[in-house]
Amino acid sequence: MKKIAFCGGGSAGHVIPNIAIKEALPSRYNVVYIGTHGIEKDICTQNQIPFYEFNGVKLVRGKLLCNLSIPLKLYKSVNQCRQILLKIKPDLLFCKGGYASLPPAIAASKLKIPIVIHESDISMGLANRLIARKSSLILTSFPQTAKKYSDAVYCGSPMRSVLFNKSPVEARKKLGIDLRPTILVLGGGSGSLIINDAVRKNILKLCDKYNVIHICGKGNLIKCKIYGYIQFEFCNDMGDLYSAADYAISRCGSNTAFELIAHKIPTLFIPLNNGATRGDQMQNAKYFFNKGLCNILDEKNLSAKTLFEETEKLINCRKIKTALQQDDTQCGTENIINSINSILK
Repeated sequence: MKKIAFCGGGSAGHVIPNIAIKEALPSRYNVVYIGTHGIEKDICTQNQIPFYEFNGVKLVRGKLLCNLSIPLKLYKSVNQCRQILLKIKPDLLFCKGGYASLPPAIAASKLKIPIVIHESDISMGLANRLIARKSSLILTSFPQTAKKYSDAVYCGSPMRSVLFNKSPVEARKKLGIDLRPTILVLGGGSGSLIINDAVRKNILKLCDKYNVIHICGKGNLIKCKIYGYIQFEFCNDMGDLYSAADYAISRCGSNTAFELIAHKIPTLFIPLNNGATRGDQMQNAKYFFNKGLCNILDEKNLSAKTLFEETEKLINCRKIKTALQQDDTQCGTENIINSINSILK
């Protein structure tokens, strides 16, 4: 039986796609996960995946002094990962990106373990750029990303099969919402305070006409008994929420964006744009916008007023609905597994 070690962390966007791939892998593969004491550990514990922990090293963008100790910490992290890999002896290391991917990849490279990376965004993240030099294969969610690298293959975005083929009627019944149009609000894995605030300032007006399902992030729930307004800190069963949703307001992390597009949900994307990122969410959003599949509200222009206006504009836009119905975005999980098979044949 072949063994695959997955790595990737720092955010749910680097972990959930690995879970999607793991769930779809043939039974001949044995799966373990290497990660830090972060969200990847929590998710792997929930999904009963054997987890091996090391001390991660994270780059803090824009803060030089915070990064001075990185070389020494990285050296220690790589040594920890080397010991883990020697113990579990994987046939392949699959890297999904984020700072939690770099030490395992460096260690795997030194041990001559084949490395496959998957890049979710249009522009490759720093960790994946460094790992790419050591990888056997680069897989991408966006076609134009693959064109930048000679050993890259466009596969699409991995998605969990449980997200699809849900009954809208059953989903609405489970959520306890009526037949009015439903808006799904997604602020990213940890929520977005600025989006939460803008939505809640409009919640009376919105719930006068729509149901609002709001994933607000851990610790961000508020006491509110407005009819049609449902809050979650986090949701493990996004399939029901996608099935119940007619429209969405969302950050534009690649995985969530592809899931919304694949479910044909007209979305107002509000890309993360706070100087702490490389601008990947805006690049992702522009890709979908240029195909006519969404609208974009720049975070710099976000207010209670603009959110309400842009939401109404989205709901009344027939062109987006038509473009979504004609779009052929599909789950990339099977393509990714085929690529893994080609390495481990």
